[in-house]
Amino acid sequence: MTGIAQKLRAVLEGRPAADLVRELFAGAGVTVGGSAPWDPQVHDERLYARVLRDGTLGVGEAYVEGWWDCPALDQMIDRILRARLDMVVRESWVLLSQAIRARLFNLQTARPFEVGERHYDIGNDLYRPMLGKSMMYTCAYFKDADTLDAAQEAKLDLVCRKIGLAKGMRVLDLGCGWGGFASFAAERYGASVVGYTVSREQVAWVKEHHAALPVEIRLDDYRNATGTYDAVVSIGLLEHVGPKNHRGYMELCARRVAPGGIIFMHTIGGNQVRAQIDPWFHKYIFPNAVIPTLGQLTTAMEKILVAEDVQNIGPHYDRTLMAWWENFDAAWPDLRARYGDTFYRQWKFYLLSSAAAFRARYLNLYQIVATVTGAPQPPTARSS
Repeated sequence: MTGIAQKLRAVLEGRPAADLVRELFAGAGVTVGGSAPWDPQVHDERLYARVLRDGTLGVGEAYVEGWWDCPALDQMIDRILRARLDMVVRESWVLLSQAIRARLFNLQTARPFEVGERHYDIGNDLYRPMLGKSMMYTCAYFKDADTLDAAQEAKLDLVCRKIGLAKGMRVLDLGCGWGGFASFAAERYGASVVGYTVSREQVAWVKEHHAALPVEIRLDDYRNATGTYDAVVSIGLLEHVGPKNHRGYMELCARRVAPGGIIFMHTIGGNQVRAQIDPWFHKYIFPNAVIPTLGQLTTAMEKILVAEDVQNIGPHYDRTLMAWWENFDAAWPDLRARYGDTFYRQWKFYLLSSAAAFRARYLNLYQIVATVTGAPQPPTARSS
């Protein structure tokens, strides 16, 4: 019997849920009701049973509902993840039902526009102050940068150098967001870019702010991309592709890139294969998302693409998310009337728990440069 099973059996045999949760947290250096910034304060004693019954979904929902608080939420979750306590709360009927659903249905194909409507279309008045002037909703690169804006610009320049971007090149941007990469590539490097997104608000933003640039943004599923390009780029799309579609994604990239061209992927990567994203994140933040592992992606590339370079910049995502949180918190007085206090707690939990996941190395951020099998190796694959 595993340690997790033994602890759950203790609950079934009558041991109080509160005692078990307190003991588990203590093993991670977290004291329920303690005085450290990472110690949670419980306001509703029903929390303990809810955590063991509903897993991570219950943890997040209870936080949003005010059942518990923590002065340094990110530090608490960092400690919990390092101690692998998430494996305890994952043993729940919520996760089991979601896993079965994910295996039976190809959710990313059935509902490609859902994440756009429920997340990216929330409102540009929210994303503009949170993300900064680049409007990039992906990991920044703080190697030689001190601010979020500078770090996002450094990331964009790194991508351009890795694909060997030059004036006159045509680039396909799959999952183009608010056009941050497309506008940078057009302005700084003289490229022309065609982007695909499932967000109406993102399309509207690009048309309003980048109409003078050689940038075309299409409201459509990435699978419908057409044409041939010198480079195919996706920055933050693969988290929404789903494992059933990894192979099809690689085949699409191979079809759309010109001979001798480069394919670039920037994606969050997990340390363990899972059929679904965390239940709370699926329900409230990114519906139908699945974090791939590096192994899943390289397996999907077999006989189609050659990985020329892989770089993990995951630690930079911790700093990126903390910067987004600080921006969001600072802007909240102007956002509160529209979004409400429940939204504030929801996004605080989302941003700070995500930062903790990268800090604990539970999640990584991979940049992969690839070419079609048989093509020569590009000299720019690793540019940092």
